[in-house]
Amino acid sequence: MILGAQTPALVTGAASGLGEATARMLVAAGAPVALLDRDAARGAALAREIGALFVETDVTSDDSVAAAFAAARAAHGAARIAVNCAGVAPAARIVGRAGPHDMALFARVLDVNLFGTMRVMTQAAAGMAGLAPLDGDGARGVIVNTASIAAYEGQIGQAAYAASKGGVAALTLPAARELAGIGVRVVAIAPGLFGTPMVRGLPQDAQDSLSGQVTWPPRLGAPSEYAALVRAIVENGYLNGAVLRLDGALRMGAR
Repeated sequence: MILGAQTPALVTGAASGLGEATARMLVAAGAPVALLDRDAARGAALAREIGALFVETDVTSDDSVAAAFAAARAAHGAARIAVNCAGVAPAARIVGRAGPHDMALFARVLDVNLFGTMRVMTQAAAGMAGLAPLDGDGARGVIVNTASIAAYEGQIGQAAYAASKGGVAALTLPAARELAGIGVRVVAIAPGLFGTPMVRGLPQDAQDSLSGQVTWPPRLGAPSEYAALVRAIVENGYLNGAVLRLDGALRMGAR
């Protein structure tokens, strides 16, 4: 799929980090882009800066996601590209000092990371199904979801996060198989340690400790590198049903 005016895109979690980098890349490539995020101030400011549409969105709400898609469709037409970057990563042990894991927190993490991904994916696929194919393969669109290497190597305190991202990884192949019938590809990226605002806000010695765990290159990933992989997925029509690790060969230990 060739990026441009004919490929409207939608990015969740677009106000910062991986989502922001992806939105910047898509706009630079000429695609009309809708930014979906709960952070209205940051989202609106970024939209003004890069020339995109911002829609305040809560991915845990069916109505909010549906309304966001309607707003994006009214502005740009139905999305050909949907990238799920919205996510949360609170740390909590299964049994901690305060007792058993807070199940409301566990449910919240799954609602944002896994159910939110599914909400966006279903809306995106429904919109893509009615579009004309873009090429001889019958391609109508592509959905990129964000898993994590925690799906495979979750650490202590990551039970909820690892479970949610494991769900995103497991969702990839059946979704790709099902949506093949309407010419929609589904691919997931499993990032390792990235220099998102949350990580960059840590003390420098903590950042150095994290980056020192990466095999090569021994540094945090740049959000622009995530965005570059999104672009490669969009443009390579044979990439489908895969979960791609983007982690500098990092293999996480138990702690």
